[in-house]
Amino acid sequence: MTLKDLPIGDSARVTQVGGEAGLRRRLLDMGITPGTAVTVKKAAPMGDPIEILLRGYVLSIRLDDASKITVAI
Repeated sequence: MTLKDLPIGDSARVTQVGGEAGLRRRLLDMGITPGTAVTVKKAAPMGDPIEILLRGYVLSIRLDDASKITVAI
């Protein structure tokens, strides 16, 4: 399952961060690393971007980028 597929209000752990080198590095720099717990807080009115809670802060991420992050419930 990817972060894009995680329903609003649900939590999961990041298992893998994919994408091209530049995108992957940016996601890792933002704290989205394997083993990190994430919770989907809400989505924009049209569904993109989504807002996630991780490491004590809230982060907005595009659905295209969220589809590169594999999570496990």
